[in-house]
Amino acid sequence: MLELDHLVVACLDLDDGEAWLRERFGVPLVPGGQHPGWGTHNRLLQLGGGVYFELIAPDASQPEPKTPRPFMLDDPAMRARLKKAPVLVHWLVRSDDLERSLGTLKYLAGTIVPMTRGSLRWRITVPTGGHPPGDGLLPTVIQWDVPMTEHPTARLPDAGVTLAGLAIRGPKAIIERRPQVSAPVPLEWVETRDEPGLAATFDTPAGRVTIG
Repeated sequence: MLELDHLVVACLDLDDGEAWLRERFGVPLVPGGQHPGWGTHNRLLQLGGGVYFELIAPDASQPEPKTPRPFMLDDPAMRARLKKAPVLVHWLVRSDDLERSLGTLKYLAGTIVPMTRGSLRWRITVPTGGHPPGDGLLPTVIQWDVPMTEHPTARLPDAGVTLAGLAIRGPKAIIERRPQVSAPVPLEWVETRDEPGLAATFDTPAGRVTIG
């Protein structure tokens, strides 16, 4: 069974993105790190239940990557949206047998790419062109090659923010390809002809907040 791992919110600048989130959550994020070769860096937040929150942005201190940045960060339409505000762009699920899990999916998640940062080691599916599956509606799959005692959620402090629910709204063609995912909160798949997207609800020190 795949398990909900983390949510991704994209922005154009980490400081500006965190300021936007602090207005809503009332808490600071934790420095994450750089993704060498991908041209991005991030900050993180504990959500409880083995789930965390990732704020990601282009990293101007790195050379321009040879391939498009992940999560549509180089896509002109996405950049236009990010100029207005950060966007909940994607979600990831974890597996303890990545190759086997990919064989069960009804969609192409991408090529498996190994990554490291410090003592963390993981493998992740990376699609071509920087566009995640279903333009973000279908999850990327990750396998952490470290014990859960070293998973990011085991390292992040409790900031008083928890995930209350995640809704995935999209066309029938997307909903029909949804994977079976275990999560500590309700996952709602909604078939719609309106604009697709993700919506996550959080309980925070500032009250209940929905992003997306």
